[in-house]
Amino acid sequence: MPVSPISILNPSALDAYTDLRSVPKHRHFGRNDIIDRLRLAVPFDYISISGLDVDHYRFGHGFSIDTDMPPAFLEAYDADRLFSVDPFILVAQSSTSIVVEREVYAEHEPPPRLIYLQRTFGLHNRTLIPVMRNDVIYGAICLARSTPFEESELNFLSVVAGSIHTAVTKPLMDRFAADQLRLSKGEIACLAQASLGLTSEAIAVATGYQPDTVNSYIKSAVKKLGAMNRTQAIAEAIRRRLIT
Repeated sequence: MPVSPISILNPSALDAYTDLRSVPKHRHFGRNDIIDRLRLAVPFDYISISGLDVDHYRFGHGFSIDTDMPPAFLEAYDADRLFSVDPFILVAQSSTSIVVEREVYAEHEPPPRLIYLQRTFGLHNRTLIPVMRNDVIYGAICLARSTPFEESELNFLSVVAGSIHTAVTKPLMDRFAADQLRLSKGEIACLAQASLGLTSEAIAVATGYQPDTVNSYIKSAVKKLGAMNRTQAIAEAIRRRLIT
């Protein structure tokens, strides 16, 4: 598993990708303001933001990870398939509360290879905060540092984890909102025509749909985009680059 140097927080980073599946799944970022500000509140050595609130991309599937952990560690970890035997990850996948590495290791002995890699790259005391929507764990924030996190720090991290996850993954969610929102081709086509100022009747002529179908598509698109009306839906679709 090669780790891509792409940072999705770069405004043009996703321009070359046609869909969510084509974006590198494991991405290594350098300095960025969001993570730097979090470090001011709670110092840490490394951070990993994983999972998206999209089917097949949720935490545990390994299909979306933004991190500043050493790429060599991640590549060795993946090559040795340690994710399948790492007790920390196995416990975290089904936990709805904070998972602390030393507590997991006290009950489940980690494989020697994992301990070797952690010591080699200085990645200690992993602590994972799950990010949830209702009862669904769709994301996680994992931090590591040389000393364990204090209870007050964990309380703070629990409060801000969702916001940090949203801020970091927002470019992906916005860029590929069609995947997230399941907008159909018909809904996008009707919105695109509506953005030109066409009436439903004119959109029907342009798209080949019946007027009632056009109205139905636009109504469902308004709902999916969380808009109040057609105008707001068009503005939101343009902002998300679903239409131009």
